[in-house]
Amino acid sequence: MPPLPKRWKIADPIPPEAERTLGEYAPILRQILYNREYRSPEAARQYLEARVPAGTDPLNMKGIEEAVDRIEYAIRKHEPIAVYGDYDVDGVTATSLLVQSLGSLGAEASGYIPNRFEEGYGLNKEALETLSAGGIRLVITVDCGIRSLEEAEHAGGLGLDLIVSDHHEPHKELPEAVALINPKQPGDVYPEKELAGVGLAYKLVTALLASCEERGYPFQSGVKADDVLDLVALGTVADLAPLTGENRALVRSGLKAIRNPRRQGLMSLIGVSGLRADQVTSTHIGFALGPRLNAAGRLDSALAAYQLLTTQDIFEAGRIAQILDGQNRERQKITRDIQAHAEQLALADDPDALLLFAAHPDYNPGVVGLAASRLTDLYYRPAIVAQKGEEFTRGSCRSIPEFHITEALDQCSDLLEHHGGHAAAAGFTVHNDNLPALVQQLQEIARQQLAALDLRPIISADAEIPLAELKPGLLEILELLQPTGYKNRRAVFASRDVKVRSFRAVGRDGSHLKLAVTDGWITFDAIAFRQGHWADQMPERIDLMYTFEQNEFNGRTSLQLNVQDLRPAGTPD
Repeated sequence: MPPLPKRWKIADPIPPEAERTLGEYAPILRQILYNREYRSPEAARQYLEARVPAGTDPLNMKGIEEAVDRIEYAIRKHEPIAVYGDYDVDGVTATSLLVQSLGSLGAEASGYIPNRFEEGYGLNKEALETLSAGGIRLVITVDCGIRSLEEAEHAGGLGLDLIVSDHHEPHKELPEAVALINPKQPGDVYPEKELAGVGLAYKLVTALLASCEERGYPFQSGVKADDVLDLVALGTVADLAPLTGENRALVRSGLKAIRNPRRQGLMSLIGVSGLRADQVTSTHIGFALGPRLNAAGRLDSALAAYQLLTTQDIFEAGRIAQILDGQNRERQKITRDIQAHAEQLALADDPDALLLFAAHPDYNPGVVGLAASRLTDLYYRPAIVAQKGEEFTRGSCRSIPEFHITEALDQCSDLLEHHGGHAAAAGFTVHNDNLPALVQQLQEIARQQLAALDLRPIISADAEIPLAELKPGLLEILELLQPTGYKNRRAVFASRDVKVRSFRAVGRDGSHLKLAVTDGWITFDAIAFRQGHWADQMPERIDLMYTFEQNEFNGRTSLQLNVQDLRPAGTPD
């Protein structure tokens, strides 16, 4: 199906007063800074230099000090520590980061990542019993645990001390633990509320290292927090944490580490992805490295991804990277199949449904979230795709800015076994007896919140410019915006009434579009992903919204437009 028509929104020109205030920057950069609300010289410098914001000392975060004290005690007493993670990239990188850092300090630390298919998300009682029986005395969660009330109580009954480190939205009631690390919890004054799970693990490690150094502990072995910034960048970008504030600073530093990799598994992963290490960007993490790491947990066990990030054996790293690359290709095919089937199922009864829902016993629970995401992209509606088991249905949700999916699930909590997530993504487990009532209630909530809205995606441009302004020097200016990603998008430009010189559908199934456009003075190649349908109806003149980039192919470098949207020239915004 062709993408939904989008509403175009082009930023208002920067006013003269702001032009003067930001006068030290190039005109196009002034406009971009103004659009992103960096409107004073100091705010602009902090953003462009990706400075760490004020107030981000880890000890300003509630629970960090208590966690550091307990970990130091465990190291001194040689108590075995388990780092309990999640099976996505955020959880795997956070687990790897903490195990590596604790090991460098002399701790007896090991990672535990639950199996998605056998154990599900988050803490589970059986795993805690296994860890306790194996001699573990301290469990540190990363990227999970903030809603695990019963499991935390069970850990206490087993004699396990628990430190919960989790960035997800907490419930009204919090679990019992030695320390709770979550800047979203009540009473936490830490200014950055949107750190990923791996970001919280990093803050815990930096506090632990500083404490060890200050107290002169002999187990402080010269390890530096900078040694794990590559993992912070991987997990933060892959988990779609906002690339603003402290996340922006962490990812920019982490990308520097990735471009000069010392982690053997990362080098192998970059190799199988067909990338050059010195050119890796946040976009490559989001579309190449992250999906390969995620593929392990989606199809089998995330332990392979964990092993890849922790091994220093070059042959083992190469072997695992090849496995992940193969699993990623398999994951892509399964996702396409589920998405096509779920689309038919979700629209069968009501093609105009405001919340799309599809559940089936044959759906792979590891990729239902990807299928839901694709449905949301196609129809601009919240979407839920679920695997229906014999007794329980486990669903993955994706949403749009107009609909907070986790708050909607909160309103249905009496029907659910477990649930949690963010505004745009969530997951749940429901008993099959309650499934029809859940779907009905969620669809009613969607009707109440969305029925009166114009549900078409909005695509925004920073400025309307002629093609002639697209020069190599502009790329150097745009590089200052990096790292770009969620909530810090790449600069987008609009050009109107350009002539199409050539076009053709490309890709295995013709789903993409390759074209050349000109304003009569200059011609650019352009690529439009998922817009191959235009090959059957291409107008002679079009309006374009695009990003400007450098393309390398077969050793040849050229400038190209990455088309975000196109339409016949003169179409109203």
